[in-house]
Amino acid sequence: MRTAIDNHRGTAVLEDDGRWRAVMERDAGSDGAFVYAVLSTGIYCRPSCPSKRPGRQQVRFFVVPEAAEQAGFRACLRCLPKETEAREPLMEAVQKACRYIEDNLDGEAPLTLTALSEHVHTSPHHLQRTFKRIMGITPRQYAEACRLERLKARLKEGDNVTTALYDAGYGSSSRLYERAPGQLGMTPAAYRKGGSEACISYTIVDCHLGRLLVAATDKGICSITLGGADRSLEANLRVEYPAARISRDEAGLGEWVSAILSYLEGQQPHLDLPLDVKATAFQWRVWQELRAIPYGSTRSYSQVAQALGNPKATRAVARACATNPVALAIPCHRVVREDGSLGGYRWGVERKEALLAQERGQGLGIIAPGP
Repeated sequence: MRTAIDNHRGTAVLEDDGRWRAVMERDAGSDGAFVYAVLSTGIYCRPSCPSKRPGRQQVRFFVVPEAAEQAGFRACLRCLPKETEAREPLMEAVQKACRYIEDNLDGEAPLTLTALSEHVHTSPHHLQRTFKRIMGITPRQYAEACRLERLKARLKEGDNVTTALYDAGYGSSSRLYERAPGQLGMTPAAYRKGGSEACISYTIVDCHLGRLLVAATDKGICSITLGGADRSLEANLRVEYPAARISRDEAGLGEWVSAILSYLEGQQPHLDLPLDVKATAFQWRVWQELRAIPYGSTRSYSQVAQALGNPKATRAVARACATNPVALAIPCHRVVREDGSLGGYRWGVERKEALLAQERGQGLGIIAPGP
């Protein structure tokens, strides 16, 4: 007997099949019904976009442009998908709510769920449920993400921190400094200077999985990566933080490194380390869900999406796993495909297989040197 979840999943697949046909046919009649995003380029388009068609495995679908942008994609400059209005009432209401949030971040109008629901002429409960289903996050989370993006834009334009924080809608500097560093990966002042004030120390040690790099700011761990060669691990860290002051520190990170090694040896099943990583609102939600997966257990990408209240976000979950900057601390290795096969892993499928075997009590094999 098919369950409700099975039926929902089947319906979603059928919907995506129809959307893919519309994309392949460049169906202008589907403009406004959805947009498609390409993982390899980070761009989203309307179905009729004249650009070269990507492979199906590279494509994700979103009901509204705002949802694509929340997942980290940018609008195509050729087809201008955000200028196409939604055609369904529910989609139109969500887009109207998004515009209201974007226009009222400065605090001049009340940015509450009640005010928002009155603006789009629906009940607060219905708006909250519909908004989360289409966008993958709540109106409040969308507002926080918009404030952060506005802050980043103002800082990049050269505004001082005080001007930027109030223009972005933060009511006080204390509120900004409570929330922004964890999402920016550094203080607002450092972000304004391209990360030039961020000081990152790192060390590289041997483990059963090859070479392990651990890097941290003064607020917490910002990178845990696995590989076979120190040079490539160091190069990747510098690419991630091009303007930061990066130095090797063999002793200062000892306590955190010891905790990670104990975890890898099966002596410490839970890693509770302070993190200082950059993330979108959706990435944070995915990563928090991953940290809730018990040691020795796995979840499928679709199960994680369902736990987030957005069953259609399977590919977005996979993307969040693939961009996880702190291996092990955020256990993306515990997410597998629907059929139980391993799927991908940023640091190599062999390492993912070894980690899962270790957590199941089957021992952790030694991984041969690699990239």
